[in-house]
Amino acid sequence: MATAVQALSRSLAAKDVDIHVMGLQDDAWAADASDWSGISTTCLRGIGPLKLGFAPHAMDQLRSSEADVAHSHGIWKHTSRVVARWAKTTKRPHVVSPHGMLDAWALKHSVWKKKLAAQLYENEHLRRASCLHALCDAEARMIRKLGFENPICVIPNGVAMPPPEDIFSAPWRNTVPNGRRVMLFLGRLHPKKNLAALIKAWPSNSEDHDWDLVIAGWNEGDHEETLRSLADKRGLRNSVHFVGPLVGRKKIAAFRLADAFILPSLSEGLPMAVLEAWSYGLPVLQTDACNFQQSFCENASVRISDEADKMANDVRSFMRLTREEIAKIGCNGRRIAEQRFCWDGIAAQMKEVYTWLLDSGGKPDCVRIAGE
Repeated sequence: MATAVQALSRSLAAKDVDIHVMGLQDDAWAADASDWSGISTTCLRGIGPLKLGFAPHAMDQLRSSEADVAHSHGIWKHTSRVVARWAKTTKRPHVVSPHGMLDAWALKHSVWKKKLAAQLYENEHLRRASCLHALCDAEARMIRKLGFENPICVIPNGVAMPPPEDIFSAPWRNTVPNGRRVMLFLGRLHPKKNLAALIKAWPSNSEDHDWDLVIAGWNEGDHEETLRSLADKRGLRNSVHFVGPLVGRKKIAAFRLADAFILPSLSEGLPMAVLEAWSYGLPVLQTDACNFQQSFCENASVRISDEADKMANDVRSFMRLTREEIAKIGCNGRRIAEQRFCWDGIAAQMKEVYTWLLDSGGKPDCVRIAGE
């Protein structure tokens, strides 16, 4: 989500929108701060568990910004209450982007905590929103199914097409033998990414294939230990590799030097990782939960099941494709990224929404009104 907010902010600023980003401080802020250079930012110091997001000075900072519109990215934190109160007292519009946090899978987890948060502040934050932002049609339908009648703008995440750069050393150069092809997963290591099913589905070392699986990402809640243990039990230590989080040049090298990308998720909004993989021309294997349904019809990605047994067959089928067939899938994905998901066009749509909410323009085509 931070990657999407960062890219959207830069693209909006390029369109003469005065952007100021406020976010909760975490352990990674010191390392990430340089990535936000050129964007006006305020790092909010929290009190108590980070998951609650309680920042006592958030309201003062938001008021002092003199913003015309507030745009919340993500929900379930105390910052939702701050934005709702700000909108109520200032009579100014606010937009909420749930980023997939309202889909069925997400709502089934930490149920009692979310019910409490909903009663305390989240329902008000969402129901009073001048516009809700869905990343895709599926997310918009889910929002309506939950009973929200606000206007909804359907605007996807975007991607910046990578410029030509030198080839860097692969982050897995010390673990993957030369001559092996790499299927890459890059994202946070969380149960909703369904990596346990992927490890169960991964072909055994004794099977005739030349692929290794590289899992790159941030360990959340010690989930990596669970995954490593599962890989060891299946005897996959030689073909499943954990390389930790990759950022900057290491992340670029991973996308440039991988041979395919896989996202076996159970729940997504519109995953940035798929868009980034496409921008590098990688063939993508993904589940229906990733919400890129049209890409299957256009041979820009390969559909995989979210169930381990069926996923195993899907992965093996992909491995049997010729190199030419695999390259064609990657080329089709890059074309989709270039034509439909460039940040410049996405920022233009979001600016239209802001302008409309400030009574300075007609209703944008991306906005859907309940009942219409």
